[in-house]
Amino acid sequence: MRPTKSTSWFTRLTKWTAHVSGRPVTFLLACAVILGWAALGPSFGFSDTWQLVINTATTIITFLMVFLIQSTQNRDTEALQVKLDELIRALGHARNELLDLEELEERDLDELKQTFIELAKKARRDRDHLQPHGPRSET
Repeated sequence: MRPTKSTSWFTRLTKWTAHVSGRPVTFLLACAVILGWAALGPSFGFSDTWQLVINTATTIITFLMVFLIQSTQNRDTEALQVKLDELIRALGHARNELLDLEELEERDLDELKQTFIELAKKARRDRDHLQPHGPRSET
């Protein structure tokens, strides 16, 4: 099955906004706006309205960016999960029951994690046992 390109307006908007907001020029533009706002302070007598402008603008931008970041993170996580699932599925000796770990309860994940911690400890013991000069120092 070949994935189709998303044409959702929201997806296009969030991708474009994430791309633009992550650029150095956008950061410099934001700094310039703040400096311009600060420079106008004396002209407005550092009034409440002058302060309210930047407070309102930054609050609105921050509020909207939370949703943008979450949307981008969700999309990236889902794509990464599908890629990992495909790798697990493609490996003949992999355990296919690991394909949907993200759906497990916290308790089940903790038990599985403990299993892999024990496997890692055993692998280190086996490795150290096979070395001719004893355990390696981890420095």
